[in-house]
Amino acid sequence: MFTEESVRILVEKQRAFFQSGKTLDVNGRLDQLKKLRGAGIANEEELLQALNQDLGRSDAEAYFCDVGSVVLELNETIHGLRRWARPENRFSGFTCFPSMLTKVYKMPYGVTLIISPFNFPFLLSLGVLAAAIAGGNTAIIKASSKSAACTAALQKLIGDCFPPEFVTVLDGGHDVADFCLAQRFDKIFYTGSPKVAKHVMAEAAKNLTPVALELGGETGNWCIIRKDADLKDAARKIAFFKLCNSGQICININQVAVEESVAEAFVAELKLAFRKQIGENALENPEYPRLISRQAYEKCAEEAEKYRSRVVYGGEGDPFTLRYQPTILYPIGLEEEVVQHELFSPLLPVVPYAEAEEEKLLQTIGQREHGLALYLFTSDNKWAKRVISTQQYGGGCVNEVILHLMVKGAPFNGTGHSGMGAYHGIWGFREFTHPSTVLFGSRHFNLPLREHPYTGAGNGWKLKLLRLFER
Repeated sequence: MFTEESVRILVEKQRAFFQSGKTLDVNGRLDQLKKLRGAGIANEEELLQALNQDLGRSDAEAYFCDVGSVVLELNETIHGLRRWARPENRFSGFTCFPSMLTKVYKMPYGVTLIISPFNFPFLLSLGVLAAAIAGGNTAIIKASSKSAACTAALQKLIGDCFPPEFVTVLDGGHDVADFCLAQRFDKIFYTGSPKVAKHVMAEAAKNLTPVALELGGETGNWCIIRKDADLKDAARKIAFFKLCNSGQICININQVAVEESVAEAFVAELKLAFRKQIGENALENPEYPRLISRQAYEKCAEEAEKYRSRVVYGGEGDPFTLRYQPTILYPIGLEEEVVQHELFSPLLPVVPYAEAEEEKLLQTIGQREHGLALYLFTSDNKWAKRVISTQQYGGGCVNEVILHLMVKGAPFNGTGHSGMGAYHGIWGFREFTHPSTVLFGSRHFNLPLREHPYTGAGNGWKLKLLRLFER
């Protein structure tokens, strides 16, 4: 068990390790990243078993969304690190004459804290750790107590790879997280809910510690399906997405708005897609994941019960296995409670809207808290581009789901109540480094341009040159 004192000592040891300079060498960082990748590959079976034990996920889903994604992230980081870490040269400008050379160094923050969630316990811990190591930092990972088997597997993997003064994993509940937040870190990366994020930021503010947040958004992620969309294609992709991890994904579709003239047809296609992918009864399919806890199951079941009269598909669960069927709620109004908060479950409200009310729908979505994702299904690319360039959200897809998360070199981030900061690839390296600008001064040919006096005999040229240079 960890105490506040033991966490404080651990942070002090990591600070001493960082100050020794051992994390600064880029070759050393690459060695550590390769060691982490090798451990992930070697421990694949144990990681997949832990994901099955905590979340009931099949090997294929667990590898695609968690373990394999970590390997991809590490590969991208290893491939690009030398280029990313190289100091950048800048022309200082004539106002700095004769000191014409400036360099921008990418400096590590120091001792970092990564608070990871239960839903993707490896991707959202090791994926972030890759960025922290690439930046030259040490890291303490506070893993989720909800996914106990994954946290144990993570502790073993990290413990076999790194000394605790470099990287370590802490288990335990909110008390241990608070022990961590009571310490002075140089950077904090938190993934979870907006409610807890406010607490993380408040604690970080006491030490002016910079924070990156990846959140789901308080009012969820919208998907809009227009009447010109390919309904079968949309249903197929949305069904896959909602089945994945039983809806426990921060960028999952929270609610679907469908143009009313095609709403019934879409719901019919969605039912067919669910049956094709998971069978007549998802509860009998061993590949179907479960909810993380009894509390999560009961919350899902209670929410479904409130809308029992509008359950058109699913609506049943098994309290012993904690599985709850993918459940379509239809029709749901735009102002109803179920579409005004994040669900994080296999429930899917479908909101029909009139074509004439489309702008009002977009305005309403825009007035609510920003989602982490936005999904559009339409054959009108001009309309789609207008919407994605005027709404506020983290990221998203047109005629696709989730795959923007997998794109190399592209940032993953939120805005407002869905987060701040960004990571993946070079964006993660930037998130865990501070760009430090250093000008190299010249000891020769220095003009008294910036020095007093500015007026009087023989000094009028200074202002003229300043006006010339500062254009």
